[in-house]
Amino acid sequence: MKKLLVLTLAAGLMALTTFAAHARDQIRIVGSSTVYPFASYVAEEFGATTGNPTPIIESTGSGGGHKLFSQGVDLNTPDITNSSRRMKTSEFDKNMDAGVKKIVEVVIGYDGIAVAFNNSNPDINLTRKDITLAVAEEVPVNGKLVPNPYKNWNEINSSLPNRPILIYGPPTSSGTRDAFEELVMEATTKKMAGYGNKKYKKIRQDGLYVPAGENDNLIVQKLAKDKEAFGIFGYSFLEENSDRLKGAMVDGVKPVPAKISSGEYPVSRSLFFYVKVDHLSKVDGLEEFVDMFLSEMMIGTDGLLKSIGLIPLPADERDALRARWEKRQLLTKADLAH
Repeated sequence: MKKLLVLTLAAGLMALTTFAAHARDQIRIVGSSTVYPFASYVAEEFGATTGNPTPIIESTGSGGGHKLFSQGVDLNTPDITNSSRRMKTSEFDKNMDAGVKKIVEVVIGYDGIAVAFNNSNPDINLTRKDITLAVAEEVPVNGKLVPNPYKNWNEINSSLPNRPILIYGPPTSSGTRDAFEELVMEATTKKMAGYGNKKYKKIRQDGLYVPAGENDNLIVQKLAKDKEAFGIFGYSFLEENSDRLKGAMVDGVKPVPAKISSGEYPVSRSLFFYVKVDHLSKVDGLEEFVDMFLSEMMIGTDGLLKSIGLIPLPADERDALRARWEKRQLLTKADLAH
């Protein structure tokens, strides 16, 4: 009986040791709807080729993903959060306060924010000023800010079509919304008379800008039916639906990969994900998943993700990215200041 008890205890300790080493066998990912298609593609390939379970991915929006990620290091929290904008310093602080002290930042490539519409319409060139005046809650009239009176595009600019302003766009939880506000609204209003040389990013709430949730495919579906509306989303969704949608030129530049990667297209940004280092030794396959995501097969110049709209980083930046990951170079608050 004593021998049996000893063997039973030993077996139990071995099981606990194994559980502690790998306490979860399925990767959990949250975050950006823009990064979601790329992460899903890698997840499917990972599940099909490695023998590991396919990772669970939730499209929560960048802000929602960072909120979930920063809940702590327990295994009931996500391993990775996708983000269509860089982590904010306030989000970094929340991670530190919750004990998430070790985070690796990964840049997977570039994306442009498209202002898209039904391709039955002629091409259109919108300036960032035009777009701002269409979506802002307040606009300058006679040197004073007033509630946005514009209902039609030609009221903003006589060269634009006489059709109603209706824009389906990202909600406040979205990284695309954050990037749009920064790259379009703030960049424009700080130079525009009436805003007092201050950045302005309040979006109108009178029904002409419609927050359409975290599923960008819903915006695509609305634009396919409503030929007069515009939609704001990541370039990859425009690429996937080029048979029925096209993107407006912004400040005279078309949203095409070469113009986005060079920065000539004025509404372009980097795409990120963040890895919880404390989970690497506890979640089966997490390290291998990131390795696959960063492989040339996925994010290279002729990688598989390019076929669904990812715009690759230059080769030297991809090499530097992989070197940082291999060293597990941790994100610092100073990094976010640059």
